Amino acid sequence: MLTISQDLVDKIIAHARADHPDEACGVIAGRGGVPERFVPMENAERSPTFYRFDSIEQLKVWREMDDRDEEPVVIYHSHTATEAYPSRTDVSYASEPNAHYVLVSTREELGEQAELRSYRIVDGVITEEEVTIT
Repeated sequence: MLTISQDLVDKIIAHARADHPDEACGVIAGRGGVPERFVPMENAERSPTFYRFDSIEQLKVWREMDDRDEEPVVIYHSHTATEAYPSRTDVSYASEPNAHYVLVSTREELGEQAELRSYRIVDGVITEEEVTIT
């Protein structure tokens, strides 16, 4: 189960809407599995159907987390035209077995709403988990 603050959820959704129609992506760093620090990142692909962290930015962010004794608690990205469910590409890039993979959909039929769901992805296996917003 992912427990996350309303403030962090709002920031993820705002980032997804701001980058629409391209996919947005980023990390929420924290300690002990608790999401605390929002880190929006650049989608190096600038694509409505695919995201990839810029390798230089990712190295900088991961080093900063190490320096702060943090871990990537949440890795998030948006889907702009489909439901908030990991694609085969998302699964192939899921390399943090302890992270919560949060997807937010900003597809048109949702209007002002956004669909936010969380998954664990380990060894190619997708497991949806409950999200508790505090």
